Amino acid sequence: MKSILEGHPALACEVDKVAEVAGYLWQKGWAERNGGNITINVTECVDDAIRRMPAISEPKPIGITLHYLKGCYFFCKGTQKRMRDLARRPMENGSVIRICDDCASYVILADRPVVPTSEVASHLMVHDTLVAEGSQKRATLHTHPIELVAMSHAKKFLEKDVLTRLLWSMIPETKAFCPRGLGIVPYRMPSSVELAEATLAELKDYDVVMWEKHGVFAVGTDIMDAFDQVDVLTKSAQIYINARSMGFEPDGMTDVQMKELSVAFNLPK
Repeated sequence: MKSILEGHPALACEVDKVAEVAGYLWQKGWAERNGGNITINVTECVDDAIRRMPAISEPKPIGITLHYLKGCYFFCKGTQKRMRDLARRPMENGSVIRICDDCASYVILADRPVVPTSEVASHLMVHDTLVAEGSQKRATLHTHPIELVAMSHAKKFLEKDVLTRLLWSMIPETKAFCPRGLGIVPYRMPSSVELAEATLAELKDYDVVMWEKHGVFAVGTDIMDAFDQVDVLTKSAQIYINARSMGFEPDGMTDVQMKELSVAFNLPK
């Protein structure tokens, strides 16, 4: 069976990035079993040949109406699919979908009728807002970074901007590459509309959102960008935890040092 990726290098490139990142997530231990999700807006990679392709599924309800996604195309990790398998065989463990004209359902186009993640509605809610705002961000990532999830079990780290300030102070690159920091969403039921709405609210002010006792949600211009933001935050968490394991509280960068960094790199204050 011919893959939708054949003859479509732009789409193939985006799926290759997804496969690469899926491998990183598994290798880092952030994607146990079928944990984590990836959804990429690939509309810009779609040509007339793809638009003429027949669906290989009946329309499936999203559960909400997303007016700005009419006719948009997405590559999604499949429900109950493992990141380690997505890394090796992306088109067997993910699928390309098109949002129907009713803005409330989707059809699967290729390569196989792999049903998207159970969290597809919450991911698409974020994409709907990104399109509405004219954002250049096309990728959403949910994963379970061990150190960040561990820190979310401490109440003191769930207070507004406490964890952002701490992580920024561990190593200069963290603020440079995640300049708006880490938003916090108190525990919500996974896959719920309430979780999606709370995440959207935090993404107005932050690069990445921590879901208490669960994981993180990041957006980026592509999946590698979203991954990089989570990666730098997690590196800072590792530095903090390693210092504590050695028996001391790390000093961290001072406010003056971080202000100098913000000025030097033209970052938000």
